[in-house]
Amino acid sequence: MFSGPFQRKRQIEEANGIVRFALRLPHTFYVLAILILFLGITAIRVMPTDIFPQINIPVVTVIWQYTGLSTTEMEQRVTTYSQYSISSNVNNIRDIEAQTLNGISVQKIYFQPDVNLDLAIAQIVSATNSIRSLMPAGIQPPIVVQFNASSVPVLQVSLSSDSLTEAQLYDYGIYNLRQRLAPIHGVTLPTPAGGKYRQIMVDIDPAKLLAKGLTAARRGQCRQRAKSHASIGHRQDRRHPVRRPNQCHAEDDRRTQCHPDQIQQRRTVFLRDIGFVRDGYAVQQNIVREGGVRAVLLSIIKNGEASTLDVVNGVKNALGVGARSGAAGPPDQ
Repeated sequence: MFSGPFQRKRQIEEANGIVRFALRLPHTFYVLAILILFLGITAIRVMPTDIFPQINIPVVTVIWQYTGLSTTEMEQRVTTYSQYSISSNVNNIRDIEAQTLNGISVQKIYFQPDVNLDLAIAQIVSATNSIRSLMPAGIQPPIVVQFNASSVPVLQVSLSSDSLTEAQLYDYGIYNLRQRLAPIHGVTLPTPAGGKYRQIMVDIDPAKLLAKGLTAARRGQCRQRAKSHASIGHRQDRRHPVRRPNQCHAEDDRRTQCHPDQIQQRRTVFLRDIGFVRDGYAVQQNIVREGGVRAVLLSIIKNGEASTLDVVNGVKNALGVGARSGAAGPPDQ
C-alpha cells in the first residue's frame, strides 16, 4: 500500500534527470531538433502523394478473337483448348474464369499471392502459342493483359466538332492527341472510343468479276501482291529500292493502279473494272455522344506506379492552360 508514493517520486526524479541532462548539453538538443525538422521536410518532399492506393492483385486476362465463330464454337474450339493448355503449363494458378461471346473469349487467371507474375505471363504466352495449332486456322495470338486494380481512368478527353467528321475526329485523337500525351510519365492511353476508323473500302461487283473471269480468291491474291515493295537493279554491292506501279498513293491510284491482274490475252484488269473504290471506314463498334452530338472519347489511365495527381497535372499542362478540365478538342472546335 506504500508503493504508490515511492513510484511517483521515482518517476519525478527520472523526469528531472532528463531536464538536467538537457540543461547541461543544450547544443545537442538544438542539433537533434534541427535534424528532425530537416528530415521531416525532406520526407514530405520525396513522399509520393496519391488519392488511390497501389493494389497488386495477381490476375492476368487472356483475350482471344476470331470473327465468325458462334458462342458455342468459340467455347469448344478456343476456350476449352486454351484453358487446358494454360492449366497444364502455368504454375501457381488458383482459379480460372472464362466468358465466351460471338468471336471473343475472355479468360481471367487468378494466381496465388506469392506468384512471380513476369514468369507467369511468359508461361501463359508460351502455352497459348503451343495450342494454336489445334484451334481454327488463322487465329491470331491472344492479348495477354496484367490486371491492376490501381490502374484506373483518371481523366477523359472528349473530342467533338461541328465541322469535322467522326473519322477525322478519330484520326485527331489517335494520331495527334495521343502523341502529345504519351510522353507523360505514368500515362496509359488505350484506343479512343467512338468515331470511325478510316479504311479504303473496295466494293466488288460480282457480275463484273464474273465477266472478267476472276474470283474473289484471285482478287485477294492480287491485293496481297500489291502491298509488297520490289528491289530492282544492282550497282556493284548496292541495291536500289523502287516503287512498284501498283502501289496506292493518290485517289486515282486506288481506281487505276491498285491490284492489277493479268488474265487471258495479256489484258490488265484494274479495280475500277470490277468494283468501286472509296475512302470509307471500318464497321463502327461503339458510339459516343456529347450533348447529343457524335464525339470521340479518349480515356487516360494511370499505371500503378505513378501518382494520380502528377498524371492529372501533366495532362493539363500538355493540353494547355486554356483547356477545360477533362475535355479538349481540335483547334477548330
